[in-house]
Amino acid sequence: MDTKIEFLYLSEADMVAAGVNDSKHCISICEEVFGLLAKGDYLMGGSGHNSHGMGIIFPKETPFPNMPVAGPDRRFFAMPAYLGGRFDVCGCKWYGSNAANTSKGLPRSILMMNLNDKDTGAPLAYMSANLLSAARTGAVPAVAAKYLAKKGAKAAAIIGCGPINRSCFRHIAAQLDTLEKVYCFDIMEDKAADTAKWAKESFGIEGIAVDALPDALKNADVVTVAASRIKPLYIENSWLKKGACVLLSGPAKGDESLWLKNKIVYDHIGLHENYVAEAIESGDKENYYSGVIGGPIYHLIDEGKLPALKESVSLGMMVNGDKPGRENEDDIYIFVACGMAVFDVAVSYDVYQEALKKGIGQKLLLWDSPAL
Repeated sequence: MDTKIEFLYLSEADMVAAGVNDSKHCISICEEVFGLLAKGDYLMGGSGHNSHGMGIIFPKETPFPNMPVAGPDRRFFAMPAYLGGRFDVCGCKWYGSNAANTSKGLPRSILMMNLNDKDTGAPLAYMSANLLSAARTGAVPAVAAKYLAKKGAKAAAIIGCGPINRSCFRHIAAQLDTLEKVYCFDIMEDKAADTAKWAKESFGIEGIAVDALPDALKNADVVTVAASRIKPLYIENSWLKKGACVLLSGPAKGDESLWLKNKIVYDHIGLHENYVAEAIESGDKENYYSGVIGGPIYHLIDEGKLPALKESVSLGMMVNGDKPGRENEDDIYIFVACGMAVFDVAVSYDVYQEALKKGIGQKLLLWDSPAL
């Protein structure tokens, strides 16, 4: 019996060579995943199989000199999942995050991904995951734009001009080929200006940097939001254009009418139900809600002002044809995406398969035969 185990290591350069930045393919993969989510052919962490993941959150104070203490965006997180369909594989994304990294010339988060055989647990691949995570984060709202944006959308808005929202827009632009103009807003005006220039150079789309959020929103057919968790945005419903599609990949607050007057579509109902369950278990629902993207909506559900999550609509229902997409040109849609490991598993699996075909990466030996 052959018990030798090798696995494939993929550096960031290897990931690029294996197609992690192929926007259209990534969008197609994520659309496929939404369908599997709605069918239930997946497992994530937790007893209900819907947990975003398990994190190490550091204390504000500690008597131990080497123990890290809390700071902006400072945490470690593990995100495991099994995904069925043609993927039929397990995987886990692991990352450390610290806003102070940027002062050292490093990304805020440093991520790695591993894939494992679903039966033996043997490692299949271990790979750099910063580009992977950015790609799937960007592709998710692009799938939503397919179903929720108005046909012939011409103007977009990028709200929060960091690398994640650039990835979101890159994928949205690949999905919506009618875009002609994009308004860019960030609390740091130089970032907005740089992103406007990047949009012009990368996509031939006119980029306009604005210094006021309402000015970015008033003419936008599609709005992608991925601002900092440290300082969430505040959006008034009156600032939005009739028929707009708002894609939330990061936190945003707003007046009640933002949530009550518009159509809300979730990435996956089970994930949001799990967030609410964890909020209750935490013993401090208010504090928990303040730290998750869906928090403002969960408040309104608790107050009976919005339908219960189980009565709501997910994007996967639309992908599978169980619910319609946009039906009215004047309705405003808000898509809420919180990030799920199943998307990391799916995109990494296809990158892994492409790397095998092209001979990309480095094979590493786990053992010739197990010592135990």
